[in-house]
Amino acid sequence: MTTPQEVLNMIRDNNIQMIDLKFIDTPGIWQHLTVFHNQIDESSFTDGVPFDGSSIRGWKAINESDMAMVLDPNTAWIDPFMKEPTLSIICSIKEPRTGEPYNRCPRVIAQKAVDYVISSGLGDTVYFGPEAEFFIFDDVRFDQTASSGYYYVDSVEGRWNSGREEGPNLGYKPRFKEGYFPVPPTDTFQDIRTEMLLTMAKCGVPIEKQHHEVATGGQCELGFRFGKLIEAADWLMTYKYVIKNVAKKYGKTVTFMPKPIFGDNGSGMHCHQSIWKDGQPLFAGDKYAGLSEMALHYIGGILKHAPALLAITNPTTNSYKRLVPGYEAPVNLAYSQGNRSASIRIPLSGTNPKAKRLEFRCPDATSNPYLAFAAMLCAGLDGIKNKIDPGEPLDKNIYELSPAELAKVPSTPGSLELALEALEKDHAFLTEPGVFTEDFIETWISYKLDTEVNPMRLRPHPYEFALYYDC
Repeated sequence: MTTPQEVLNMIRDNNIQMIDLKFIDTPGIWQHLTVFHNQIDESSFTDGVPFDGSSIRGWKAINESDMAMVLDPNTAWIDPFMKEPTLSIICSIKEPRTGEPYNRCPRVIAQKAVDYVISSGLGDTVYFGPEAEFFIFDDVRFDQTASSGYYYVDSVEGRWNSGREEGPNLGYKPRFKEGYFPVPPTDTFQDIRTEMLLTMAKCGVPIEKQHHEVATGGQCELGFRFGKLIEAADWLMTYKYVIKNVAKKYGKTVTFMPKPIFGDNGSGMHCHQSIWKDGQPLFAGDKYAGLSEMALHYIGGILKHAPALLAITNPTTNSYKRLVPGYEAPVNLAYSQGNRSASIRIPLSGTNPKAKRLEFRCPDATSNPYLAFAAMLCAGLDGIKNKIDPGEPLDKNIYELSPAELAKVPSTPGSLELALEALEKDHAFLTEPGVFTEDFIETWISYKLDTEVNPMRLRPHPYEFALYYDC
């Protein structure tokens, strides 16, 4: 743990000029305010730094917009992308009128989820290990007007460029679904990913690995160690920040969109999770796949609430272009050990009880990690409290089941709209523990409908012209 005084010493010892205060908006994008170093003192870590929150997406109206950013001393790192010496610190938001944490701040919601686990007596530590995939592109263009709408992405690695005149075209371009994981020169991003990984380490993220991913066109993944719920979300936001800025340095661009390329694998964010108490793992036991009864009930909660849960863990219209059969996407709401065709996988982690965990494979990195982790935890805890039976495991390749067999396996919602409808009907598991508020759920649903679902409905899709123009 880092104390406020240690952060102030860091500012002095490193001749830090600017303090970059980062916080997250409702949809999940980092925002920031930069202040001169003399604006920060010990009170900033308790009372916060005042700011205007009137234009933050998903927050309250302009007449209730005075907010305060409370600095978390454990998140301080020197920003490697700023010209002047700048210390980055992640903040939570509180209401200055009441002094209470702001109930629409995602980081506050995540803390309430952790507090709920502790107060319930079920555990004292929750670990998450997200695996966020992404694409590195050389060029991206998109536009939508009254009379046109298009997108264009390109990558030097894209298989579609195998016949392009590149002066010279060297021909090393991963085939569709065969990017996992050839060595250079086919893998052209080795050095970029290494720089991304090492830069993350400088920012306090406990790094592990990096590699190319399945899709052509520059799909990649970096790995970092699992962490406690809030620190894992902090690390994931740092991960996204570093990757995008290192790519920009190389004249490239990164997207975490789940499905930016048609006809190849999309990008997910598989989430490993477990609960501990008094330093002991609670998901290890003598049941299926070495799990405890508690872990099986946790799985039961995730599976029961999955349709509603996906409105938060897969919160974009593009998310459901990834969740389709045939692309290694976890569309089937089942669990199994070592089986990546099930939405919940129990990794084959050996006999060490500390490694026993489950992996929920549906989420993607368009989600707000504080909200997504909190929502998954609430679903799992509801399963534990109500002893929800997850049913029998499905130890088969689900993609090879007959239509009759497959019809018996529940599947994920087919669209964001359907997931939001499920959330509207099923959200007591989020609100009854006091983690999410009714106000937040209502705001989330209306925001997603008004800014994403309904605007998509109003616009013709380019492929519709190919299908229907000659009607």
